[in-house]
Amino acid sequence: MNKRILLIMAFVTVFAMVITACQPAAAPKPAAEAGPITIGYGAPSLDAFQTNVMMSMTNYAQQKGWQVTTSNANFDAEAQANEVDFWISLGVDAIVVVPIDSKAICASVTKAKEAGIPFFTIDRAPTGCEIDMTVQADNEQGGKQSGEAIAAFLKEKYGTEKGTVLELQGDMGQNVAQLRSKGFNDVMAQYPDVTVISKPTEWKGEKFQSATLDVVGSQEVDAIYAHSDTVGTLPILSALEQLEKKIPAGQEGHIFLATIDGSNTCLTAIREGFQDQCSSQPNPDFGILVNYIEMVLNGEAIKEGPVVKEGAPWSPASIVKSDTGMMLNLATTNVTKDNVDATNLWGNIVK
Repeated sequence: MNKRILLIMAFVTVFAMVITACQPAAAPKPAAEAGPITIGYGAPSLDAFQTNVMMSMTNYAQQKGWQVTTSNANFDAEAQANEVDFWISLGVDAIVVVPIDSKAICASVTKAKEAGIPFFTIDRAPTGCEIDMTVQADNEQGGKQSGEAIAAFLKEKYGTEKGTVLELQGDMGQNVAQLRSKGFNDVMAQYPDVTVISKPTEWKGEKFQSATLDVVGSQEVDAIYAHSDTVGTLPILSALEQLEKKIPAGQEGHIFLATIDGSNTCLTAIREGFQDQCSSQPNPDFGILVNYIEMVLNGEAIKEGPVVKEGAPWSPASIVKSDTGMMLNLATTNVTKDNVDATNLWGNIVK
């Protein structure tokens, strides 16, 4: 090989190196394609409702080939914070929790943000901090459905909307209870002759029972609206039985019972005639959150607007921007004796 050829080859090599150095670096693969995605999921308890929510989350994630590491804090906010710390130390791709304490969870949100880990909540939102997204039932709509059912009952009973209603609230420090109360009381406010007596329960069965005993045992009550039938229906009916006021629908003295959740306990009580209405949550589809987790991991923006899926019990839903971040509200289903056996109700799926 002569010197001229060697010089040409050397020039070509140097030119190629220059061209390569001038090319922009290859864009990193989207996070969702960088390898198996791992989600840390924190349940507040493992009652029938929360177990179903957790199953929904894991099922949706598994359809994408993702892994979900789950935990149960058993109503202990400190334990939930420790779980989040552990997931951060593992370097999970995203964290999803059902907050036990909506305010306290913000300390965990801050830690996750500092570690660059997206943070989401399911079933209820935080209070006082912004996260990537919350997916929950439209709790305000659920309260409205129960309120309208009670108003119709009072009108049928008295010829006009009047009487006394006992509202058994959840934990009013949580947005879930606040929204359930707002939807209900917005309806009741339309009827000045209806008196609402509100009692907090902190989602504790014994408080549902004791409040029912105290109020119904001391005055005439026409209807009861409870923020949760998963926790509340059995204690309420037990209290009414003690007071000899557990009377089925259609008979004189029946106290109308409306709730939110849609548990099997509620559906059974409706069939038996001791409960009248519930607003069933679409918790089997709460796992739809994984679609939005994927968007965040890929750097895509979640936009406000309607979410429609033909045939889905939660459709139409809506995404709104709240002071705690983006929020997807899934529609609740109004359940009465007429549709209590519907196969798409989660209470008929989870016993």
